[in-house]
Amino acid sequence: MANPSYSESIMIARLPEALYALVSDVTRMGEWSPVCQACWWDDGAGPQVGAWFTGRNVQPDRTWETRSEVVVADPGREFAFVVGGDRVRWGYTFAPVDGGTRLTESWEFLPAGIALFHELYGAQAEARIARRTQDAHSGIPVTLAAIKQAAESE
Repeated sequence: MANPSYSESIMIARLPEALYALVSDVTRMGEWSPVCQACWWDDGAGPQVGAWFTGRNVQPDRTWETRSEVVVADPGREFAFVVGGDRVRWGYTFAPVDGGTRLTESWEFLPAGIALFHELYGAQAEARIARRTQDAHSGIPVTLAAIKQAAESE
């Protein structure tokens, strides 16, 4: 069975480099995401490969924090991080198009994350994985729309 994954794109009237600078500033993620309410760089790091940051996530039934590692930091092209270093990959790609940039946000539940859910939740693991998958399907369009609004109003 393939890892659960999802991606969606939006056209934004900003150059890829400017949009990259906005999106790679994870301290702003709380402005856009319906689940992630805040992020901060660990140990004064910044958007570079190997840097870690912490995120606080909130849903009606729980609040939790995660640590993520930046795995791609290619200005104007791609920014990606992996939650827990090996559990869930979030990525953003920036493709120049006439009038701006096509921003694509992607999400993939990685094998180590799936295994962790089975270890933690046993018989409830598949239901929890399905919920996280649905959260990505519903949250990515909201996040992209909010990034577009922020980027085009700055």
